[in-house]
Amino acid sequence: MLACSAATAALLAGLFAAPAHAAPAVVLDHGHVDAVDVEYEDGALELHVHDESVEPSVEYDPAQVVLKALPGARTTVPADASYRFLGPAGAPVSILPETQNPDLLWPGFSTEELTTGVFAGDSVKVTLKSVRGPGAASVFTTDPFGAANVLLDSGDGLPDALTLPAGLHEHVNWGFTQPGVYKLTFQATATLTTGAKVSSAPAVLTFCVD
Repeated sequence: MLACSAATAALLAGLFAAPAHAAPAVVLDHGHVDAVDVEYEDGALELHVHDESVEPSVEYDPAQVVLKALPGARTTVPADASYRFLGPAGAPVSILPETQNPDLLWPGFSTEELTTGVFAGDSVKVTLKSVRGPGAASVFTTDPFGAANVLLDSGDGLPDALTLPAGLHEHVNWGFTQPGVYKLTFQATATLTTGAKVSSAPAVLTFCVD
């Protein structure tokens, strides 16, 4: 397993087989980013990484991006039983939080570019198909009382899926049980109001967890 710094260097050197015409790779390690940005263009669903930490904002092909969890994301698993999916209470874990911390990456989900009346139920399904990495990766929210609501978790098997309404913009917690490089494969699917089914190509998000 590549160390986080080595994987970042490899991507920047073009060793992840990015197309020759692709834009230079970037590392995003702080600020507002829609890591899973679902769009529908020319009859096809697409997944992008939308960096809103800059003005004007920039959209990237996921293959060109490293999403980095800096050392400040390191914490320990809370005592509340709802967090056992991350490990035993007090175990080390890295979490990119759903509440913005200006010193960390703030990744979320977005279907803001999807208009109503296009998809059945005005919704799309986003599936986490696979995770490759040194530990488990998860996506969860925290309720007002501090308990975890698990949305996606590679630790108990995949695939896992979320149904997202059109026009959504939501931030979540991203948990990683070990430092290192993680590759999360997402795919979006939907049914049009005509009954036709559409899907995006699988998109791999690379997270480097320090």
